[in-house]
Parts: sequence; C-alpha cells; structure tokens
Amino acid sequence: MTSTDEIMSCPMNSWVSCVALLLLCTYDTSVARNAKTLLELSPQEYVSSLQPGRASLVYFSREVSPGVRLFLEQLENSAGALQDYGISVVKVNCLQEDISRYCGKENTLRKAYLFRANVLLREFPTDALFDVNAIVANTLFALLFNEVKYITSLLELQNLENSLKGRSNAVFAYVPAVGTPEHRAVMEAAFVYGTVHQFVLTTEVELLKSVGHDASDPSSARLFFCHCQRVPDLSQPCRRTPMAQSLTTLNIHTHLKLMAAPLVTEVVEDPEKVSTAHLQLGLPLVFILSQKETYEADKRTAEFVAWQLLGKAGVALLSRDSVDLNVLLRSNVAFKTAEEGVPIKYLVLDDTEEIIALVEDNIKGELVQEGEDEEDEDERDNNDQDIQDDPVMEAVYRDRKWELPLDLIRTLTEETFDAALMASAHTAVLFYASWEAVSLAALQSYGEVAVELKGTQGISLAKLNCWDWPDVCLKHNVTHFPVTKLYERGAGAMTYTGMLGTAALLRFLRLSSISCPLKLSTIEEVEEYLSGEVWADTSSCRGTSVLGLFHPGMKEAREAFVEAGKELRGCVTTGLYAEDDALVLARKYAMPLPALLLARHEDHRIDSIPLSEESAPDIVQTIRSELLGTFPEITVENLPNYWKLEKPFLTLFSDGALPPRLRAEMLRLARGKGHEAFITCWINLRNTPVGRGVLKAYFSAPPPLPLLAWLNLHSSGQVFAFPSDQPLAETDILSWLETVTAGRELPSATLSDGDWKPPLPAYNFLRMMEATLPEFTVYSHHGSDGLQQPEEVSEETLAVREEQAEEPGLGAEKGHASGRDLRGTAPRLVGREKPPTRHTEL
Repeated sequence: MTSTDEIMSCPMNSWVSCVALLLLCTYDTSVARNAKTLLELSPQEYVSSLQPGRASLVYFSREVSPGVRLFLEQLENSAGALQDYGISVVKVNCLQEDISRYCGKENTLRKAYLFRANVLLREFPTDALFDVNAIVANTLFALLFNEVKYITSLLELQNLENSLKGRSNAVFAYVPAVGTPEHRAVMEAAFVYGTVHQFVLTTEVELLKSVGHDASDPSSARLFFCHCQRVPDLSQPCRRTPMAQSLTTLNIHTHLKLMAAPLVTEVVEDPEKVSTAHLQLGLPLVFILSQKETYEADKRTAEFVAWQLLGKAGVALLSRDSVDLNVLLRSNVAFKTAEEGVPIKYLVLDDTEEIIALVEDNIKGELVQEGEDEEDEDERDNNDQDIQDDPVMEAVYRDRKWELPLDLIRTLTEETFDAALMASAHTAVLFYASWEAVSLAALQSYGEVAVELKGTQGISLAKLNCWDWPDVCLKHNVTHFPVTKLYERGAGAMTYTGMLGTAALLRFLRLSSISCPLKLSTIEEVEEYLSGEVWADTSSCRGTSVLGLFHPGMKEAREAFVEAGKELRGCVTTGLYAEDDALVLARKYAMPLPALLLARHEDHRIDSIPLSEESAPDIVQTIRSELLGTFPEITVENLPNYWKLEKPFLTLFSDGALPPRLRAEMLRLARGKGHEAFITCWINLRNTPVGRGVLKAYFSAPPPLPLLAWLNLHSSGQVFAFPSDQPLAETDILSWLETVTAGRELPSATLSDGDWKPPLPAYNFLRMMEATLPEFTVYSHHGSDGLQQPEEVSEETLAVREEQAEEPGLGAEKGHASGRDLRGTAPRLVGREKPPTRHTEL
C-alpha cells in the first residue's frame, strides 16, 4: 500500500496518527524521489512498484530522439497534475537486449500506455498527448469511461436524459476537440462530481445546434446542466441551463454549486444578514416580498423568476409578516448585490420581465467595467503598434481553423470562365482576393449560401481568385474585392450591392433567378400572386410582392414599370397585369389605374398606391420607399438603407419586444401628418446588442428603457432624449418634437463631425512585396479603384503563370493553369482551395 492509500484508510477518529503518518510519508517521499516529477524506472523496478487499483501512465523508452525529448518534457510537466488524481507518471528505460512485451515492440516509441495495476486500459499515440492539457484530459477520459458518456446524436442525449429522470441530473458538455483545455476542465470536474451527476461529452457541432444553442462559433466550448431529477414524467423534457462563462475548472465548479443550491430560499430574517451561495460566489440576490394573503402566488412568481435567472442570480421569498421592514408598502422586490457595504434596493416593479432585466443590466454593467479595466491595463502595457483596428481581419484570424464547404463551389480559371457561364441558367461568381480579409469573410458566407442552394435547379455558384486571374477580373469590370455578380445565360450580369452576410446574399440570388416583372394573364393568377402561394417553397421571396395594374392602353406607364421591375430584380418580386379586366381589380382595391399593389405577406396586408409619375426612376423610388416600412426595426443589416435617406431619426430604444400599446402609439405617430420629414423607427437591444454601445456614446450614464431619442446626425449631430417622466403618447411626443425643432430644447449630446480614421496607417503590402520579390508582377492600388495594368511582367512571372496545376474540388479542371503561385500565402480559412505544397517559391 502506498503512502496515499495508507492516509485514505485512516479512521476519522485518529487524525493525530494520520498527521504523523503524513509527515513521515512526506519525508520518505522527498528522500526517495519527488512525487510531482516523472519517475524513471527500469522494467523490473516498474513491475515491483505496481499496486492494486492504482493507475499509472507509462512510456517505454529505448533512445531519446529530438521528437521524443519534446514529448517527455510535456509528460514530465503533467506528472504533478496527474499525481493529484492518484495517477503515477513513469518513464521505463528499456534495455537494448530487452525483448519483453512492451520494450520489444517496434512502435513503442510512438505510444504511451495507461495501466490500472498490471491491467492495460488504453494505448495513446504520442501525437495525441501533445501538451499537458491533452495528457491530463485523455488520461482522465480513459479512466472515467463509466462516469463520462460520449455521444454523437440528439437521440442518444434524449435517451440518456430519460434514463435519469426522477433519479439524477446530467452535465452535458461540447468541446471542439479532445485534448483541449476545455476538455481537461470537463474531465477534472467529472473526477470530482462524477458520482453525483452523469457527465455527457460530445465533439459534434450538429448536436450542439440540435439542443437549440447558437453554434455560430464551433471553436467555443459549451456546457449545460440538465435538470432531470425534478422530472418524474418521461413525457416532460429536462430543462437545460447553459453556463455563460468559459469552460474552466473553477467556472464549472461554480456553475455546479449554483445548480445544487435551492431554487428559491424562504427568508424570515433581516435581509441584510442573509448569506446564500449566490452571494458567496459574487452573484446578486433578488427578494420577492410576500405576505400571507398572497403567499402561494408569490411563491409561483419566485420559482418562475428563479428558473429564468438560474446561474445568474439567487431568488429568495421574503415574508413581510416575519420581518419588520421599514420600506414602502407597495415595494414588492428587493435587490442585494454581493459587494459589501452596498445597501439593499427596494423597488416597485410591474412584472417579472423587469426583474430579469434588472439582473441582466447589473451583469452587463459589471462586464463593461471589467472590460474597461482590462483595456486600461492593456493601454498601459502595450504600445500603439499592437492595436488591431480591423475587426474583419481579427474575425478571419480567429476562424482560420474552420474548414469551409467549398466543394459545392466551382473554381474558375481564365480558360473555364466563359464555358461555366453557359452551363447553367443562372451562375453566381464571387470575385475575391485570397490574401484579403474581407474576401475571406465573404467566402465563408458564400460557402454557406452554397449549402443552402444545394440541389436548386437553375442556379450554380462559382468563384474566381483575382489574385491569380487579374485579366479576367478587369475584363468583367471588377476593380475591388469582394464582388458577387449573377450571370444569366445569354444575357448580361447583375452586380450584388447588399450586405455580405449569408441571408442577404441568399435572398438576392433567389429573387434574381425569378423573371421580373412576372407577367400575369388572369385574375386568378393575380390573386395567387398576391397571396404568396407562388413562393410557397421559397421563404426568401415571401417578404413583399409588388404588382403593377395597367389598362391595355397605358403603354408608356406599362413600359416604365417593366424597366423598373428589371432594375429592382434581386430586391423584390414584381408582377404585371395589363388585361382588359384590370378595372375589376382597381375597383376591388379602390384605386384608379395605373396603380401599384404591395402584398406584405408577413403582415397579411395589401396596400394600394396610385402611380402619379410614369417614369421608371420615379416608380423605382416609390417602390423602394414603400419597402422601407412605416415603423421599422433598425438592425445592422438594414441601417444603410435608412441612413442614405439623410433624414433625422426618431428612434425608440427598447430592451426586448414592444408592448402592444406602445407599438400602437408609435405607429400612429409614424403614419401621422409630417412623418415624411423624419424616420420613425425602433431598436431592439436584445436583437441588436450594438445599440447599447450607441446609447453609451450618446449618454454618460445608461438611461432607463424604453428611451425615445431624436437623432439629427446628418446636419447638427445633436441627440435629444424624450423626458423620462412623461408618457410615451402621440400628443406628448409631437409637442416635444415641436420644442426640439424650434431650438427650445437643449441636446443631451452633440457628436463630433470629425472623420473616422483607423488609429494606424495601413501597410502597403504591394510595395513591401515589390521590394522583396521584384520578379513578381505588382499591381498598384489607387484609392478604391482596385487593380490597374501591371507595371512590369518578367519572364519568370510568365513562366509561373503558365505552370500547370491541379486544384481539388469541383473547380479543379485537370490540366488548366492555376495562375500566379501565391495561393499558398492565403490563411487556412480558404480551406480546400490551398494546395499544401505551394510555399516553396516564397
């Protein structure tokens, strides 16, 4: 028996003897060898040191090569961590003449072995034990095979939860790969809590999506606590509480301790003296003030709030009948923070959403303060050259390990470009530069669009690297990157000018593949078009449909609408009806001809608009204005559409969905007299978190929400806030707007009109390349005009251009040239497009 085993076997009533034994064992161990270091033994010494039930991680060594030396360094560094879990780390020095079971194996140098006593549990390739985290994680994972279940599908998770219902809880963790620090943290937690909770592990990102969690960043680990013990009925699902913090051993311990705490604590003493697990861990405590008459209802309210705030704050039920509180009788909530010396706040709140918002605002305030402190420290420690002022480049670097789905996208060359355009009715081509960050970000969205359009008839996706084929890009008038063009067989090309995200580009491609305007010949077809049934299988087309109504004799107006429809292709679907019975529809919708009908499918509403102007530009402007909406929600994606109107913004900032009454007031205001002079809109801070940064820039202290603000950003840069003590009613808002526009109101803030410039000048990579690699052709940039003609083409460059290369994927037409040999410099984000052996020339 080892010293550790002897200590663990001491009875609880003989601590004096145990302490003496501990001191003796510590002395003996320090004399013999340091238990926190790698043990080096001969084969005979190792066999004689084996003890029943004790695990050991063993590496059998014959000779130490440079690669083995690096592995042994990591193995030695992990010895202390594994010793804490009772696992010995041993290096067995094999003799040259030894031909035993392990020392005699030829591949022994490439493996490590995990034993329990003399029983082999697992073989590890040394490549899998690349650092301390990987060694500890994989070793514990092998030892805890009963405590930690590895699953790959949602069905396995549901079956496991069903088996635990009414008995125990589960801890479900997603890690992007085994051997990571997050994997080690989960295994260390399982070593401690494995007998209390069932631990479940997966590395499948699709499973993470299936449990309803945002998996937009598969490189981030996630952990959920599955509350199955409270669920006696198999038909009811187990609640899953996600851990908001990063996966570290301390954070997991904290999360599990919070999950084990009572859901609601009933308090009958002075709340100033109350101390719960939440307060001890630095989280706030919410008191629901109760009395005898409303006890049952208050308890249900407290339990509902507790589930919503689980892991974020504690909830207690405070009885007024048991404690003499010197507060207002109408106070129904108290808020206590973990900070000492801060008095408890007694509040009057209307609903549970306000309680939840109170806690979340407190958490966000703490995070902002921590972020500011970290930024201040970074500013002191780092110089200006360490500033990363390009968020796109930072995101591309962060996601560089992602493998993009480029196998659905055809890679074009100068020789295959024209033929590819004729292969499909519609061909989208992404023109990009493999070294440029925005191009790589657009390539990621483009790959996601390809997945969505997989199997769609009539639309194919391709890409062309302008760094390899600048002549092709110049021929197609591509002067900046990235650019997406949609080519129709036998017709011209359309250039996409919208956002580079997946949803916007997917909508453009689907709408552009539809003939516009769609000519309708019967009233039945018109009704089907206006109902949206035509687009039942295409969700991207179900926003708003526009129909032009004309009498057959209105030739000029009809032709102008046709031109407008062609210009709006990709933006909205347009239909045309110019039959003899168009007057029937005009009478039905109470609108004289010519007219426009706008079918807003999401609102199940049809608006009719007279066409007073008959020119194509005027019709386009009318339709674009109507598409903007009456009281729109401003997001990052649609802000440019409203910003270019150069009108003041009357913006309502809200932390969540608007109450029906308030929405009705704002709609009346937006549709009222004089609403054309400004844009009435709102921002949901939960959908658009950047809005909180906007408020921080406008106001020194976070204002109460909802907040109505007048933003005159295009002229004076002044910001006005609606008085918080006045109701948000139409008459009060109009009266306030009169004082603002008349100059009788002082602005809350005035924004500077200075230019927004990066903190550091940009690197001129082309000049740097010209200085170091003069044999390559250099294309000069002039502002945003992109590429000009080459300054010099050397024979070496032409030789590289003519070199044949085979490229993987659908675009790899065997035998075609791949262009200038700089593709290997692109980051790993370009995935399959990058050949593995193209760095040698650089």
